[in-house]
Amino acid sequence: MNKPKIGVVMGSDSDMPVMEESIKILEKFAIPYEVSVASAHRTPKRVKDYAETASNRGLAVIIAGAGGSAHLAGVIASETVLPVIGVPIDSSPLNGIDSLLSTVQMPGGVPVAAMSIGKAGAKNAAIFALEILAVQDKELENKLKAFRSEMEQKVSKANKKIQTNVDT
Repeated sequence: MNKPKIGVVMGSDSDMPVMEESIKILEKFAIPYEVSVASAHRTPKRVKDYAETASNRGLAVIIAGAGGSAHLAGVIASETVLPVIGVPIDSSPLNGIDSLLSTVQMPGGVPVAAMSIGKAGAKNAAIFALEILAVQDKELENKLKAFRSEMEQKVSKANKKIQTNVDT
């Protein structure tokens, strides 16, 4: 099996239903990945070790999903120079707004790419991670272009169907 290129980390196993959207995309594109549960607050040593050793394990990008105060992506970013993509999880009474704010409010010099809240954000995080890898992988770039074309065709097909129903 190939070494993982992308790490998918979540603060709790209860985040898995959201983060599965990242995993589905990585599997669709046959990109090796690893999955881990590590909490910035409950297991800070595990998070630090994960981030510090990520590059040595062959990772090129890390996707970090967390709810509540959502410090996971920021803590990971503080311990590695790999690109970190944050996915705010909508698991709190504030429906993920708190997670979004925690993810996007990073101090200058410690960037985290922040996606939208929830499943769409997890899906986009994986696509964004693939786009980062595609900078040096022409085959992956072509697969991403085909993926975009498929989405366009689905929308066009739906539009034709709606227009046909309206015209009749």
